[in-house]
Amino acid sequence: MINRSLITYVTAGDPSKELTLQFLDVLSRYSDVIELGIPFSDPMADGKTIEKSHYRALKSGIRVKDVFEIVEDFKDDHKTPIVLMTYFNPVFARGLENFVRNARESGVDAMLVVDLPLEEAKEYIDVCYEYEMKTVFLASPNTPNDRLRAIDEASSGFVYLISLYGTTGEREKLSSLAFDLIKRAKSICRKPLAVGFGVSKAKHVRELLRAGADGVVVGSAIVKLIEVYGEKAVEKVDEKCRELREGLNF
Repeated sequence: MINRSLITYVTAGDPSKELTLQFLDVLSRYSDVIELGIPFSDPMADGKTIEKSHYRALKSGIRVKDVFEIVEDFKDDHKTPIVLMTYFNPVFARGLENFVRNARESGVDAMLVVDLPLEEAKEYIDVCYEYEMKTVFLASPNTPNDRLRAIDEASSGFVYLISLYGTTGEREKLSSLAFDLIKRAKSICRKPLAVGFGVSKAKHVRELLRAGADGVVVGSAIVKLIEVYGEKAVEKVDEKCRELREGLNF
């Protein structure tokens, strides 16, 4: 699903459904894959920047059905793969099979359910397989090798490597943990590897790809622009994505 790829993130509905579509259009010009977040009231894996974007989206009235409509509208004119990022509660509330079916029908290509433990994911994996929905699971710097191997087996899309301890958010410098994890995961995993959390600059993208990552995920650096510029953020997001894309040139 990914190969030397830039993966960018925005939260659906932040600050509105209409502007999300404009941001997705911009992201699609520079990104190989787009990660679209379903806003949730307790986004525990996310740092302050993305957490606030969830609250703004919820305040705007966005609901799961609206997220599916955003994807469907986007896919009418674009082919860029969409990874839907969510917590399990919205999936459970809608019904697992119903959720996956609706997501696939809208055009979602893969799903990442952040707080779904691998040990409890069998039914989810089976349903995703039935509807040809690719799965993405997370691994962190302290994930042991046997668990990393199981995560690789469960991930039909790619394995998402968390580059540091803690939550999402921009960092000036990448942690050495990211490079250690890439090296270890390369020796264990057969699926493509994407690295995220703390990535904010073109040089970060370049360094991670050179280290062996197949893809690099950037979220907070983009979402921060939406927080600061709101309805006027489209041009700023374009500039940032253009800069990040340069990280693929080496």
